[in-house]
Amino acid sequence: MTTLVWFRNDLRLHDHQPLNEALRAGQPIIPLYCFDPRQFGQTAFGFPKTGAYRAQFLLKSVADLRRSLQTLGSDLVVRVGHPENIIPELVKAHSVEAVYWHEEVTAEELRVERAVETKLAAIGCKTEVCWGATLYHPDNLPFAISRLPEVFTQFRKQVEQHSTVDVALPTPTKMLPLPQVNPGTLPTLADFGLEAPNPDSRAVLTFEGGETAGLARLNHYVWEADCLKTYKQTRNGMVGADYSSKLSAWLAMGCLSPRRVYETVQAYEAERIRNDSTYWLVFELLWRDYFRFICAKHSNKVFYPSGLRGLLIDWNQDRPRFDAWRNGETGFPLVDANLRELAHSGFMSNRGRQNVASFLTKNLGIDWRMGAEWFESLLVDHDPCSNYGNWNYTAGVGNDARGFRYFNIPKQSKDYDPDGLYVKHWLPELIDVPPAKVHEPWKLQPVEQKRFGVTLGVDYPRPMVDLHKSVQANEAIYNAAREIG
Repeated sequence: MTTLVWFRNDLRLHDHQPLNEALRAGQPIIPLYCFDPRQFGQTAFGFPKTGAYRAQFLLKSVADLRRSLQTLGSDLVVRVGHPENIIPELVKAHSVEAVYWHEEVTAEELRVERAVETKLAAIGCKTEVCWGATLYHPDNLPFAISRLPEVFTQFRKQVEQHSTVDVALPTPTKMLPLPQVNPGTLPTLADFGLEAPNPDSRAVLTFEGGETAGLARLNHYVWEADCLKTYKQTRNGMVGADYSSKLSAWLAMGCLSPRRVYETVQAYEAERIRNDSTYWLVFELLWRDYFRFICAKHSNKVFYPSGLRGLLIDWNQDRPRFDAWRNGETGFPLVDANLRELAHSGFMSNRGRQNVASFLTKNLGIDWRMGAEWFESLLVDHDPCSNYGNWNYTAGVGNDARGFRYFNIPKQSKDYDPDGLYVKHWLPELIDVPPAKVHEPWKLQPVEQKRFGVTLGVDYPRPMVDLHKSVQANEAIYNAAREIG
């Protein structure tokens, strides 16, 4: 008899319960990864669902998993197609007794999961589904998922007081050879209609997919560069590789387990220093957990235009304005620099994400789902729970939203990029504008434009909106919205 382990957003060998359970069964294992064509289609607003940056990261992560399994004496079976068709075929062809996998919580993934379960039940194959994407296991929470607090701070305090983190499972050291099954070849970006992205030297980091690279990044940030001790002070930076941990891409693809990150922080605290910064990295992992648990509690509401709050706002879907936003041509340097960084690297800082999302929803009044889908397409660290949860919050339709809150773009610019280093990094047309003026180029007199080599409306766009008036107009729309049950 044989068992099958279906890898999904868990492309690692360490802390992997389905693989651990299958190994304990003592039978030959077929490790499988399916590239589902539905993940490479289009979003509702017509963007590539998995853009080139994330697709490239995924391909490298799968290739790394295959190499790691080969080192253990096994291999990774790779297929392109619908898992609900591929898995039952392998089960029948190789007398598979049980299939193991990690469960997901959002709509598309659950649909596939249920289709697989239905087909396997029909042919009498057992399934074992594990939870493995969060730091805290749902069984260890002080409340049922259905009773999850609607405010993050309440969740955090109760969890920190009453819950424990399970020990990460060990990495296997040896596996039985792969049964007689064709491993298959890895697809390419071209197979999904994507072109390889051109590496941009301005990017904060080259995000190399896979568990090997993820563990190396964790080791570099915590131990080699010794940056964890100042994480809280530097995490809002925007230029350079080590202002924050940059672990999100490996966490999103499951190349890193949050429990492995947590144990690394604990080891650092024991060996070097324990302070606000070491705590803050765990605090960020708690936010990840919270968004996933909220999605498990509220099902598809996080994807509705009315969001988790059920707030019917009269959003507009002005495509020319949206295109100016996503192309980094709004006339506000902080917003434009961040969106150009995203377009040229597949990454954007957390501070940047908050600002561009606030500008889209609170200054342009554009449907937040368009922004969320653009992020889904481009971000190398896209995770549906965190991405859509954060967009709900910024748009004011999240469960923890606090009325019409918006980011003051000029103030944010001066607070987080006081010398203009970041905006000049991504907006070379503003390179010669002095730091005191670079965040408000619309105030440059014609003589100054000439002196600094930038002509407004030609080299750099004039502002799309008046910041103050646009906020007032959209606040009136927001306050007129009604909540639905």
